[in-house]
Amino acid sequence: MTGHIFGRSTRISPPVAVAGEGCYLIDAGGKRYLDGSGGAAVSCLGHSNQRLRQALHAQLDRLAYAHTGFFTSEPAETLADRLIAKAPEGLERVYLVSGGSEAVEAAIKLARQYFVEIGQSQRHRVIARRQSYHGNTLGALAAGGNEWRRVQFGPLLVETSHIAPCYEYRDRQEGESLEAYGRRVADELETELQRLGPDSVMAFICEPVVGATSGAVPAVPGYLRRIREICDRHGVLLIFDEVMCGMGRTGHLFACDEDRVAPDMLTIAKGLGAGYQPIGALLVSGAIYDAIAQGSGFFQHGHTYMGHPMAAAAANAVLSEIEERDLLAAVRRQGELLDRSLRERLGQHPHVGDIRGRGLFRGVELVEDRGTKRPFDPALRLHARIKALAFDAGLICYPMGGTIDGRLGDHVLLAPPFIISDAEIAELVDKLAGAIDGAIAGAQAA
Repeated sequence: MTGHIFGRSTRISPPVAVAGEGCYLIDAGGKRYLDGSGGAAVSCLGHSNQRLRQALHAQLDRLAYAHTGFFTSEPAETLADRLIAKAPEGLERVYLVSGGSEAVEAAIKLARQYFVEIGQSQRHRVIARRQSYHGNTLGALAAGGNEWRRVQFGPLLVETSHIAPCYEYRDRQEGESLEAYGRRVADELETELQRLGPDSVMAFICEPVVGATSGAVPAVPGYLRRIREICDRHGVLLIFDEVMCGMGRTGHLFACDEDRVAPDMLTIAKGLGAGYQPIGALLVSGAIYDAIAQGSGFFQHGHTYMGHPMAAAAANAVLSEIEERDLLAAVRRQGELLDRSLRERLGQHPHVGDIRGRGLFRGVELVEDRGTKRPFDPALRLHARIKALAFDAGLICYPMGGTIDGRLGDHVLLAPPFIISDAEIAELVDKLAGAIDGAIAGAQAA
């Protein structure tokens, strides 16, 4: 296409999407693409959900927009009540924004203001993990630990500490149990706190299941509980970033429910609006809210479109679909089928090192050598080859490079709609396997 759009790449002219039908997107030429990644783990209800359309039409007929500096709205109030009714223990308030980066940015700023309000203004540091991703605004990008995303913006970023990820496939030692491994890497938080001075740290942020940077890597048993213990010991706030892994993606409305660990703050987005509206949210503990309420009474932050009635109406419709159609059970059931199908087709593939994830959130890590786990040369850009071949075949997936350290490693992230059928899972796996084989053959011939 020619025109004036400043797209994601100046070298690619993507096809024009004109329609959606269930798990498929359709371009202007009539070609159908199975959405095997939900875009970026967004389109959890597919692309033609009637309830979402009706909810948005109905809300538009009543009220499109009212600035939250003057009004609240019924959809926003209802959404907050519904989220808190299902939220992990201790979370009592909802701050509505327009996306994941905004939610994380709000969490970091609220953490700082909380400690100022309670008289601990020396606390200002954030600790996160290497190979994490928390968004693209400057505060969220600083918290993230993916060097490829950070490097050119380094001079603009606030200094953040990064400890080891919980990446069992790469880092668990021979003979080490899952629990022992989890405790060992969680204890890096204690070490870093002691290095910095515990009373200078305000928050630790992590994804319960790592998404874009590593490809659906779940925490091992006991890891998040140990992290919670360390944060509690030192008065550090625990923030869970569930922007990608939350809202039912793993088979639980909140991903941390599977680990039975509750944070002080939790961010959600993506599946909250299912792609029908841009929306995110920060869920906050009662203690944090009360500190603001009993202090200045004002969170010094805000965005023009926060609490947008149309976006909140969409999110309410998403929650209704998940609840009334029992889609969490469907995610668990279809997630097991997807995992089984991937293992049957790719489990013994000479260049597939790991298949992992929870629910309909799955990752496939590619390696040059299974025995040594040696990655492919990043110059081959294997992930980009897979993406292009899959797209040509009519499959949208989410391959990324730099899986190991921001430079080395390739993986494919899968996050299809919760409504995906058995036949569509078979199509997804078949087309993905073909793209992987074709990409590796092309890379080896290069």
